[in-house]
Amino acid sequence: MGKIPCSFCRSSSRRRPKKAAQSLLSPLPQPPSQTGVCSPPINNNGSGLVGSGGGGAMGKVKKKAGGARLWMRLDRWGQTELIEWDKSAIIRRAAIPARDLRILGPVFSQSSNILAREKAMVVSLEFIKAIVTAEEVLLLDPLSQEVIPFVDKLRKLLAKMSSSQVENDVNVSRGGKRLPVSEAVDEQYELPFEFQVLEIALEVVCIYLDSTVKDLERDAYPVLDELAMNVSTKNLERVRSLKSNLTRILARVQKVRDEIEHLLDDNEDMGQLYLTRKWIQNQQSDASLGVVASNSTTAPFLICVDLVPPGAEVQ
Repeated sequence: MGKIPCSFCRSSSRRRPKKAAQSLLSPLPQPPSQTGVCSPPINNNGSGLVGSGGGGAMGKVKKKAGGARLWMRLDRWGQTELIEWDKSAIIRRAAIPARDLRILGPVFSQSSNILAREKAMVVSLEFIKAIVTAEEVLLLDPLSQEVIPFVDKLRKLLAKMSSSQVENDVNVSRGGKRLPVSEAVDEQYELPFEFQVLEIALEVVCIYLDSTVKDLERDAYPVLDELAMNVSTKNLERVRSLKSNLTRILARVQKVRDEIEHLLDDNEDMGQLYLTRKWIQNQQSDASLGVVASNSTTAPFLICVDLVPPGAEVQ
């Protein structure tokens, strides 16, 4: 009777590894196949779906679409359109360095910068992120609640400028002299296109900051009155929160003020911001080059005619 449990233990200890080995060697159960469903192909490197398949292609497309942002293009002739552009498209169109787009990103959302480039002006004033050229404005996130007043004012300006352009065309049709775009506009508005856009941006930002200060002031007086009647931890905490908000607003206002003073103190930077003058000079130089090229094509024929002796027939 005492040997039976021992023999049973030995037999069971010998059979357990066999069962374990059989379980390891046995194939895993496969899930039931579904009719009409094909498994996607797998790359040899185990990275997932094949690039030609739907999953990989959709992943790449989503990544490219994520880099594109919504822009509004407003030109000086009154045309407006909403376009999704990525960084490379903006760099090619505005001819600005890639590092300038970082100023328009979310990292510098509370900063204020006005940069002058060869063919564009990069404007970052609070919530207004724009690239201004002598012909158009590229505005980032135009559907934002704070940016809408800037868009409305800019559209009114462009409507006036387009009407002045129409008057200039009518003057030419009646036999008058065509004025350059800058002169036709400056006679009525004095400032060139890019400075008018910058003026509107500063006006909208100042109005927004002023309204923010007024809202804070309206909320501060009742809290201060309550603190004067009852000094408590709750009232002190409310006053501290109001003071923190006021400090942040003052810092934002100081950034805008410092940027404006920096531009006004530097004549060279102010001259670089005059994009319309550069644009007109480039147009005039292109026109003069076209005249020189046309003259160079007719010069050989004139020389040949001069070499023909008088009385002879030119073949």
